[in-house]
This record gives sequence, structure tokens and C-alpha cells, in this order.
Amino acid sequence: MNPVIVIHGGAGAISRSAMSAEKEREYHAALRQVLQVGQAVLAAGGSAVDAVTAAVVELEDCPLFNAGRGAVFTSDATHELDAAIMDGASLRTGAIANVHHIRNPILAARSVMQNSRHVFFVGEGAERFARAQGLTMVEASYFSTPERHAQLLRVQRDTPEAAVLDHDGQAIVESQPPAVHPLDLDKKFGTVGAVALDAHGNLAAATSTGGITNKQVGRVGDAPLVGAGTYASNQTCAVSATGTGEMYIRKVAAYDIAARMRYTGATLEQAAHAVMFEELPSIGGKGGLIAVDAKGNITLPFNTEGMYRGYARPGSDPVTEIYR
Repeated sequence: MNPVIVIHGGAGAISRSAMSAEKEREYHAALRQVLQVGQAVLAAGGSAVDAVTAAVVELEDCPLFNAGRGAVFTSDATHELDAAIMDGASLRTGAIANVHHIRNPILAARSVMQNSRHVFFVGEGAERFARAQGLTMVEASYFSTPERHAQLLRVQRDTPEAAVLDHDGQAIVESQPPAVHPLDLDKKFGTVGAVALDAHGNLAAATSTGGITNKQVGRVGDAPLVGAGTYASNQTCAVSATGTGEMYIRKVAAYDIAARMRYTGATLEQAAHAVMFEELPSIGGKGGLIAVDAKGNITLPFNTEGMYRGYARPGSDPVTEIYR
């Protein structure tokens, strides 16, 4: 086996002209750190589940990305966090949604997978379960950053009825003040995720998100839904998605890739590209995904201008990319 960890920090349109060299280095450094954590797990003989868990915890703790600390705000100026994880060897999975106080939602999802007879917990029940598992709980303010709050206020001022995806680049950044963030933070697809193949030939996928800015309270996207934004099976592949969640749900996007491989003999690349460039666009779906198959082949397609992404294999330097 050729173990590998693959990550994403969201897809969306990014203006090269507005991206300073310093800011670009900051994003690459963050992605590289995440990859090194997952890479170390695999190099030590750790499981794919351990690797994706460790990588997503790092992404949740980094305020550059919309998951955990730095999550976007709902229309009520609150945070609702979602996450899911799946073990490709056993097909066991765990998911949580609409939680407010769990520091690392992906750890709660993993606890559901390993320590519960159920698959999916939401809201107060999910938080009660997390507390019983001894997971770290925080005040809701832990997730807030000034940039995210300003983002909510802009959306509510300019398009109060809109629920705005966190990387879609409609902003003409050249016409905005020089201090503007290089990404259109009001239009950014802000999910994070990881997929991995370990030395034992097992696959795993994990996804976490803070949702979408100004969303109606209670809305859940594709990230915690097995088969839509997250899926893993040793028979085929592991997938983590980012984008217009409602469209990924309607197309059961992550599972569709695995099904095409299993039932039609499509390669990982063929299956992922058919979903990303044909199926999702047919209903207006935008975003990206990362995937790895049981042989260690990887693909990172997206139909937006860019996607935070990277991969690493034990013994090799991590590769990080933002633009095409």
C-alpha cells in the first residue's frame, strides 16, 4: 500500500491580484501543517480513521477555515456546527449536526461512530452525548472571530434574505479597498475535510463545517450526511465534499462516485469528474471534492476558480495548492 492523506479547506473563487504573497504563504503554511499531522499518523502505521480525525481537528482549530473556531454565523448571530466521519473498512459512521459548544465536532462524530449504537445525533442530544464522552466543551463565543461577525453584518445589510456560501467569487476585488481580504469571504464554500488510505489498505473520510453565513437556524447541509458530503468504502473510495450543500444532497454526490466505480467499473478520476463536472452542474451545483481509492490514487476536482487543498504521503514533502 502507498498511504496518503488528502485535505481540503473549501472551494471557491479567489482573485490572484488581491492575494498578497504573505497571505498566500499563510494559507499554504496552514495546509502544510495539517498535512504533516496526518502524514505523521500514517508514517507511524496509524489508521486512516486516525489520520483524517487528526487532520480535521487541525482544520477546526484554525480560524482561516469555516469549521470549529472561525465558523460563520447564522441569521441569529449564533454558530451551528456539523461533522461526519466514516470508516471504509467497516462502513461504520458517526455524525453530529447543529451543535454549539463542542470544541471539535469531528471528535464528537467519531465518538458517535465508536461508542454509540446510533449513527447521527443533532442539537442538544448531540451535546449531551459529547459531554458524556468527556469531550471538550466551550462557550459559543470561542467559535467567533471579528471577521466572521463583520461578514454576517455585511450580508444582513446588503442581502438580508440571502444565506450566503462562505468561497463563490462574485466580488470584484479590484474595485474594493486595498485592505479587503483576498477571498470573497461572503461567498466562500467553507467546509473542511480529509480522506486517507493507510498502510493496511483501509480508507476513511471526515468532513466538518460551520455552515453558511446568515443561514436559517436549523439548516443542515451535506457535510454530516453520509453519501452526500462524506463517504468511505474499502471496495471503492473515500470522499469529502465542499460546495453548495443542497445540490450535493440532491445528487447524493459522494456515494455516486463510489457507485460508479463499483457498478460501472469507472476509475476514481472518471467517476469523480462525472459527478463534479456533469451531475452537479446540471442542477447548479458548485464546489469541489477530494477522493482517494483503495489503490492510493487521488483526485481533487473542483468547478470553481480555486480550492484550498493538498496531499501528502509518508516520506514525501506535502503538496499544497489553492489555484488551478
